[in-house]
Parts: sequence; C-alpha cells; structure tokens
Amino acid sequence: MTEPQSHQPATKPRLKRDTVVASICGLVVAFMVGASYAAVPFYNWFCRVTGFNGTTMVASGAPASGPIGRTISVRFDANVAPGLPWKFVPEQSEVQVRIGEVLTVFYTVTNQSARTTHAQAAYNVAPLTVGAYFQKINCFCFTDQTLGPGEKREMPVVFYVDPKLATDAENDGLNSITLSYTFYPQRDPTPKPVAATETGPRKGNL
Repeated sequence: MTEPQSHQPATKPRLKRDTVVASICGLVVAFMVGASYAAVPFYNWFCRVTGFNGTTMVASGAPASGPIGRTISVRFDANVAPGLPWKFVPEQSEVQVRIGEVLTVFYTVTNQSARTTHAQAAYNVAPLTVGAYFQKINCFCFTDQTLGPGEKREMPVVFYVDPKLATDAENDGLNSITLSYTFYPQRDPTPKPVAATETGPRKGNL
C-alpha cells in the first residue's frame, strides 16, 4: 500500500515567498506615503524652474539683450483670502511696457484690524504659457509680510518680460499679460514669551 506523500517540504518555500511579497508591499506603501509628502514641495520647485501653470521666474538682474521695440500691456490683479483683514490694491491697474524693459510698480496693502497680522502672497501670470518669460528681480511675494494694527505699506515689484518671448511662435499674437497676487493669512512666526512667574499652562481652578 502506497503511503500518501508529505507536502511539508513545500511549506518553507511558500512561507519565504509570502514574506518577500509582504516586504515588497510594505516598501511600496512606504514609498507612496513618502511621495505624497514630497509632492507639494517638488511641484512648487518644478513650477518655479519651468514657469509651469503661470508661475513667474526669478531674475538676478536686467536682461543682457536690453529692451526691444515690441510693447505689451501688463495688468495687475490683487486679492485677499478669507480670514485676512487686509486691503490690497495695485497703484496702477495697467501699464504699457517694452519687452525687455525693467519696470517697477507698486501695490498698497493696509491692515484693517487692531492686531498685528502675517501673510504670504501667492502669484501667477495669465496666460499660463507666459510664466517662463515673466521675470521678477524683486517682489514682496518672496517673503512673509507682517503688518501692525492699521499699518499701510507700499510694496514694490521689479520685473521685465524676457525678450525670448518675441521668438516664441506660440505667443506671436500676445498683447496683454495679467499679473495676479493673492495674500493668504499665516500664523504668528514668533512664539509669545511666557511670564517669569508662569512656567507653563495654568492648572486647576482660580
């Protein structure tokens, strides 16, 4: 009578395979979680480098080739996100500028509350294909802004439209660019000091 064959030798390879599969799945999950956290800063970096989605570029100085004869209209848009008690307006709604000409314009911002507030400006240009050609030399949007109670401030933007725009066939008929800013509220960057007699949050009833 033939004895039934034992399947025990196949158990160890199967366990080993299952362990490998589980390890690979764990690594994939960990990679996806890490990628999700890195996606936002990577996307911001990509936009700044390429001008994607209308993100303007940062220049260290005037263009080497200088201005050309072609002019273009640059319009200015100002917005404030909900929760920020600021009034934010451009001093000029529109200017005519030669491509390659360095120009300085001003926005005015006023804190309409009785407390110090902090904000950061997001920005882009339209049409979106012009982002790679709109060069900022100086801008209030590069840093967080802090305004005291009732404070009013002029904020400059120094920019030029890159002469390379004139060689881009996709923008041959372009005659207007809109530069848009939106201020968003930020948390107080400096922690409030604790009184010398208080080492931490109060406990118990008064």
